Amino acid sequence: MSGSKAKRAARKADDEAVAFGTHGASRLPSVIVDTYNAEIRDDEGFLGDRASGTAFRKLVAEWRETMERNGIDPIDRESAKSRRKGKDKVGKSELDRLLSEGGLEAAGLVMSAIEDFAQALAAVILRYLKLKDWQGTERIVVGGGLRDSRIGEIAVGRAAAILAEASAGVSLHVIRHHPDEAGLIGAAHLAPAWMLAGHDAILAVDIGGSNIRCGIVTLDLKGAKDLSRASVARSELWRHRDDKPSRTGAVERLSQMLQDLVKKADKDGLRLAPFVGVGCPGIIEADGSIRRGAQNLPGDWESEHFNLPRILARDLPEIDGHEPLVVLHNDAVVQGLSALPDMTDVSRWGVLTIGTGLGNARFTNRAGRGEGGASD
Repeated sequence: MSGSKAKRAARKADDEAVAFGTHGASRLPSVIVDTYNAEIRDDEGFLGDRASGTAFRKLVAEWRETMERNGIDPIDRESAKSRRKGKDKVGKSELDRLLSEGGLEAAGLVMSAIEDFAQALAAVILRYLKLKDWQGTERIVVGGGLRDSRIGEIAVGRAAAILAEASAGVSLHVIRHHPDEAGLIGAAHLAPAWMLAGHDAILAVDIGGSNIRCGIVTLDLKGAKDLSRASVARSELWRHRDDKPSRTGAVERLSQMLQDLVKKADKDGLRLAPFVGVGCPGIIEADGSIRRGAQNLPGDWESEHFNLPRILARDLPEIDGHEPLVVLHNDAVVQGLSALPDMTDVSRWGVLTIGTGLGNARFTNRAGRGEGGASD
């Protein structure tokens, strides 16, 4: 077999694997996932940890301590929430308020933390761009919880300016969907076109270290075949960290949330495709098991005897006369896929999700496959 024929045969095999629901697939309907969950270590630990939401909160605390040594804590003085919750509990919305409405010292403290974080974020990105699978990246979108704040947006903007000054050759943007919705909308891009055709919506799940969010994602394929008009019609949130369930309890609650959404979709007159897309932390194996990276989830999700997609497919009712196909992928990959309709003008692009940690993925658009999950 010639080299070109072998490549075509491999591409066809990958497409068929996508169609039949390979988990954690590198070849998706419209993109190739070049890498995800990339980890870079140095003497101080994982580099990505310096550009996480946890790192930003640490920077705020460090600047407060610096100012306290000089006799003032402007956040404590101006923030009743800070006094009630303690120094480590000042939320994004409160920091946003202090930045826009607080006194000069409080705003200066927040801006100092933003500057330090932006420098760290830009440094991490420059290191990623040196990795083989990240070379040639033209654009990076930033999602995750910190993006849902003005302080997060400013930090991304400042990091973009630092990268421009360094002539990094990559542009930096915030993801256009709210991060809570991006993690659901991206799941539609995991499904092949034939599975979505003739349907109004899919079920999607976004599993995180603190929350599990399930939703009904409407496709609106008549309005836009590239899924650029996909949106979240309904969603349910469960803060599992508050309840501290066992793994079995968590999966049972997740299954019940999805069953409730099936009933709500029927009540709303939405024809669901027999497909459930799930984003979850960690390295996802082709059989649906999780190799590593799920340590923040309740119980042992990395056990070789645990397979979330099989459990959900077993527990869910038939959808549109079929047993639902449940496809699992890394949560940063899924959130990044929500931005796919905005990436038709570049070939290679990536996503960073700033949450408890720093999620990451790099994609290459497939030639002639610019219509997301709606491609053939």
